[in-house]
Amino acid sequence: MSCLGHSNEKIRAALTAQVESLAYAHTRYFTTAPMEELADLLVGSAPDPLSKIWFTSGGSEAVEAALKITRQYFFEIGQPDRRFIIGRQQGYHGSTTGALSAGGNAWRRRIFEPVLLQTTHHIGPCYPYRHRRADESLEAYGRRTADELEAKIQELGPGNVAAFMAETVVGSSIGTQVAAPGYFTRIREICDRHGVLLILDEVMCGMGRTGTRFAFEQEGIVPDMVALAKGLSAGYVPFGALLLADKIHRAIENGSKAVMHGHTFMGHALGCTAALAAQRFIDDNDLLQAVRERGASLEQKLKERFGQHPNVGDIRGRGLFWSLELVADRNTQAPFAQAAGLAGKIKDGAMANGLICYPMGGVADGRQGDVVMLAPPFIVTEAEIDMIVDRLSQTLDEVLAKVPAEVPVGAAA
Repeated sequence: MSCLGHSNEKIRAALTAQVESLAYAHTRYFTTAPMEELADLLVGSAPDPLSKIWFTSGGSEAVEAALKITRQYFFEIGQPDRRFIIGRQQGYHGSTTGALSAGGNAWRRRIFEPVLLQTTHHIGPCYPYRHRRADESLEAYGRRTADELEAKIQELGPGNVAAFMAETVVGSSIGTQVAAPGYFTRIREICDRHGVLLILDEVMCGMGRTGTRFAFEQEGIVPDMVALAKGLSAGYVPFGALLLADKIHRAIENGSKAVMHGHTFMGHALGCTAALAAQRFIDDNDLLQAVRERGASLEQKLKERFGQHPNVGDIRGRGLFWSLELVADRNTQAPFAQAAGLAGKIKDGAMANGLICYPMGGVADGRQGDVVMLAPPFIVTEAEIDMIVDRLSQTLDEVLAKVPAEVPVGAAA
């Protein structure tokens, strides 16, 4: 994500200077100054026990690294039967085979099912708009949903489960879905009780997007690993990272003494330089506070404009990460038919109106259900927030006026 805009002077200057000094050195033999400084910054800002970092070229690579390091960790501590990874339905962790297997996004998985890893299993998402019962509080719903992890672990056998993976704030597959209160606290308790690693995917929601450097800070828990990318380097260079708990590092250090994984360009000097410059710019300009302030403004204006809209069923998010879930019938929460192609029409309409947004289909059940996601840069102004809301409103008016006439509500795909 271009969270700092498209031509940040300090990041451009840092990259130019790095190219003139050193572009690449293989990390099997060498380290670089920006790599060490970035590691110090990220580990220094992460809570214990996150003490080590593994650099990658993007988010999918960070997730793949987490899966393989999980396997090696349990091998090193003498628990080789732990092989199952539990993810969530409608979760998305990347497009590589391992990451796609851990995710449960139905339409992305569909044609690849025969070649996906058979050691991955899934529980339901924490998705109150669609799955909370009328008689449940948010807290009760969160507890019930988290307890699906306990049931799945018992089903697979506690000694066979290696890790649970989830997006702290779900990104495109559901649309900026924040977990119900207490959900992650319960998840952490279950993982700890059974010796299961908790891996959080913050590729999309981390690095300040929700108002704190790590999205999990607002959940009151710390994972065993957290995958980072996108906003880490502000989109200037493809880059990612995986933060790891000290116990994982110690197990490998005291065993094989080497991580059995790697890629040629991991920890690339330019990627580290871009990420270091981006994170310093965020800190120097107090942009986490700006995200919280502008995010509160965006939330207010979205709810004022769309809170009673007949085709907006839910408005959700945190920081500068918000979505509108679109429905054919607000009272019944019935989604538009898949054949309507609503998400694609909104994308095209918004671009024509000068707005870049992220519409997504299939959020309700992997087939139907549409959201439109907004993720403005951290440097967004109040005037630009007003413009975003106005242009989104114009787009929805234009697109929704045509959809019912083209495809009857509830029509089969």
